[in-house]
Amino acid sequence: VQLQASGGGLAQAGGSLRLSCVVSGFTLDRYAIGWFRQAPGKEREGVSCITGSGASTCYADSVKGRFTISRDIAKNTMYLQMNSLKAEDTAVYYCAATRLSTGSRSGNSYNYWGQGTLVTVSS
Repeated sequence: VQLQASGGGLAQAGGSLRLSCVVSGFTLDRYAIGWFRQAPGKEREGVSCITGSGASTCYADSVKGRFTISRDIAKNTMYLQMNSLKAEDTAVYYCAATRLSTGSRSGNSYNYWGQGTLVTVSS
């Protein structure tokens, strides 16, 4: 099982970025997936998740209404669309997958992790 995150970079406050995570070794309809982030000097935070069925999503309060999680099963790829970016969104973002069918923003629930992609938002 492998996850490969990409799409990070530098954005201005108010701008947008889309993160992608290509997965291999499993299919997205059988695993719940999530996005996490860790800013310098801070603990890892669960940003968003989606269940294996795709029927349910979850978001941290800090990103609700601005970020959208999605997936393309045919492409084995998950996405995090980030709009109205703020300086406090600056962090390394990680994608993760869990055999559990339900989504979670707890990192302890996840079995597999991508390598992280850096998002920097300038104010």
